[in-house]
Formats: sequence, C-alpha cells, structure tokens
Amino acid sequence: MAITQSQPAARTGLELKLAERTARVTIVGLGYVGLPLAVEVAKSGLTVTGLEVSAEKVAHVSSGKSDIDDINDSVLAPLVQSQKLSATLDASILKDADCVVICVPTPLSKTKDPDVTYIVNAVDALVPHLHMDMLVVLESTTYPGTTEELIRPKLEASGLTVGKDFYLAFSPERVDPGNVRFGIHNTPRIVGGTTPACTRVARAFYEIFLETVVPVSSTQAAETVKLLENTFRSVNIGLVNEVALMCDRLGLDVWEIIEAADSKPFGFMKFYPGPGLGGHCIPIDPHYWSWKLRSLNYYARFIELAGDINAHMPEYIVERVARVLNEDAKSLRGATMLVLGVAYKRDISDVRESPSLDVIHLLRQRGAAVSYVDPYIPDVTLEDGTEMRAIALTDPELKAADCVVILTDHTDFDYTHICATAQMVFDSRNATRDVPPGTGRVWKL
Repeated sequence: MAITQSQPAARTGLELKLAERTARVTIVGLGYVGLPLAVEVAKSGLTVTGLEVSAEKVAHVSSGKSDIDDINDSVLAPLVQSQKLSATLDASILKDADCVVICVPTPLSKTKDPDVTYIVNAVDALVPHLHMDMLVVLESTTYPGTTEELIRPKLEASGLTVGKDFYLAFSPERVDPGNVRFGIHNTPRIVGGTTPACTRVARAFYEIFLETVVPVSSTQAAETVKLLENTFRSVNIGLVNEVALMCDRLGLDVWEIIEAADSKPFGFMKFYPGPGLGGHCIPIDPHYWSWKLRSLNYYARFIELAGDINAHMPEYIVERVARVLNEDAKSLRGATMLVLGVAYKRDISDVRESPSLDVIHLLRQRGAAVSYVDPYIPDVTLEDGTEMRAIALTDPELKAADCVVILTDHTDFDYTHICATAQMVFDSRNATRDVPPGTGRVWKL
C-alpha cells in the first residue's frame, strides 16, 4: 500500500502578498513597542502606517523625528521620506490594511487589576474595517486568555470566522530599551495563533523581518510565555533584593557575595539588587498572571512575595540614606539631597515605573530638600503632582549636598570625581565599583 504524504496547505492570498512584499501593514500605537516595530517592518520592504491617537506623535513621525531612544532620526527619516512609513490619526486607514498589529499600553489600575481599555478601544476601531484575509496580531502584554476571550468575539461579531476568513494571533513584544546587542530583528519572537492557519499566517508575516520565529500552540500559550519571562526576572530580583537586606543585617557586602557566587559555571544566574523595579514590563506583567489566577481561586505566592519585596525597596533606600546621614549627626529633615539618575535603567530616557521617583517622593516626605541630575530626563512629575527639573552636575552642587544618592548608574557620570567631591555618597547600583579605594566617603546598598 502506497503511503500518501500530506501536502502543505496552499498559501493564502495574504501569504502571497507577504512573499511579494505587497502587503500593507498598520501598527496601532507608535510608542516604545510600536515605533521600533514599524521601523523594522518598513526596512524589510513592506509599507507601514502607524495609527495613533496623539497628534503630537503623528507630527513627530511625519517629520522623521523619533522620540524613542532606540530609534535614531537617521534611520526613521529615510523611511518616512520614501513613504515606506507614515503616521495618521484616521482610523479609516484600517480598511486598507492587510496586517494590523496592536501595540497599545496595558497599564494596571490602582488596585493592580489589568486595564485593557486601550486594547478594547483599538479592537472597536478595527471592527468596522475588518475584511477577508486580514491578519490581526496583538503584541500588548496582557493576561492569558485576552486574545481568545476578549478580542476574538468582538471580531467574529462582524460575521467573519477566525482561521477561515481572517487570522488572529498573539505575539508578545520583547523590547529591551537601551540594549545594543538585541533589538527587534535578532530577538527570537513567539507567535501563537487562534487556529493553526492563524499561526502559519502570522509566522509568515514575522519571518519577513525577524531572524527567528518560534511558534507555540495557542494565543494563551504565547501570552503566558511573556508573563513567565518577566515573572522570572521579578522573582529573582526580589530574591537578590532580600539577600541585600540580609547582608545588611549580617554586615556583609552583597555585591561581593553576588560576584563570588557568579564564579560557579553552572546552577547560578547573576541578578543585582537596586532601589526597586522600573519599566513597563517587570513591575507590571507578573500582576497580570496573579490577577488571572485569583479568578481561578489560586494564590500566586512567589509572584506576590517578590512584588512585595521589590515594591518596598524605595523605603529601604530612604532608611539607609537616613542612617548614612546619622554618621554626621544629621537627619533627613532639612537635609540637602542630590539624586543622580531618575530613569528606570541606565542610559535611557524612560521613567515608566521608575523607583527613583518613589525614592525622591519619600525623601521629600521626610523633609529633605531634593534636586536631581539626569542627562536623559530634563523634567519629571512625581506621584503627588510635584514637577521637578534637572539641574547641572557641578562641583558646587556636589559639595553643597549633605548626601549624593546614586539611583541610576548612567555611564555619563564620572563616579570617581563625584565620590572625591561630594560630602558623602550612597550608591544603590554599585556604580562606584571601579572608584579607587579611599576616594571620598561611599556607602553601598
């Protein structure tokens, strides 16, 4: 009996368009995720339109100007000039799109519940323009089940059937601001479709401009992969932050302990303590998971514990600064504090969820006079609405401060000079590790 081999599925009209680079792409949201994606897609030869609700953002992109650290004007401008990339406020552009990628914010409410308002608004804007052979992909980080339970019903209410008439998938963004080694193109991408056909079409789209695409069994699996990645980091950072607290009690140098443990070539992965978690992903994503599990009557103990430890690090930093001031018989009330760095990580202009802002707020609550220096952040607004502007890092400012507090280890700072000039320095990032011993008075986390 002859064995009949299964034939590969015939390519859809959209797959043929993708292969010929004639498919039209609309990216909803041109923020930290959407704009880098739009640039990479346009560089591959596809024509991209960014759909935005911000007129300011549309004006920036239309003039070839980037407000995202990782996208240079020199890269964006030629794509705009060649009409490979454009931006608009007009949602009717969706009717002409073959591929729609949703890259909108997914914040948490004050009670740590997922706020999917931006996703719902984006899908509602898409529904009137959904058409045959369209691919819809959600990239916004969210809880498992969002694509299947929230987006699919809205789209199928149009009368079209997923997997047959149109294609729906989830592909979690993996943007790491400031990472010069891994960007959109060479970071492997997870793709999970609502049906096998959806996965196949979504994979064909991403393979045009990415080196590696990793398909998974479903949208729920893809959604959970992203949550695992960032929960892994949150839990391990929570662990090493608690180790820092324990080393403080034991009179040990946590940085020495970490580096010595890292000499083991197996079974250990290095994480560093700090003033808390920042950025849109790590402080937020684990809460999507724990929220979903609470609805299933399961309490995610590791996630909640790590979140609690990390959330209280700004308070610990303030207490340590108070102890440092006590060395000179000073109190926080009335002290002059100079904070170095308010971005959530080094060498970027992103303050989303930055623990530095929490530390400044707490220092001010305790009666300290606080100013800050950050070459990337000219002004910030604190939780209580207080607006602050960065000052220049000068010798008079360093000398006048009762304590200089390093909260973000920007490479622009001359730490040896800072330590030699300031009255005292508290370093929460081990930024002064290369400063010659005996230079100034330095305390570390």
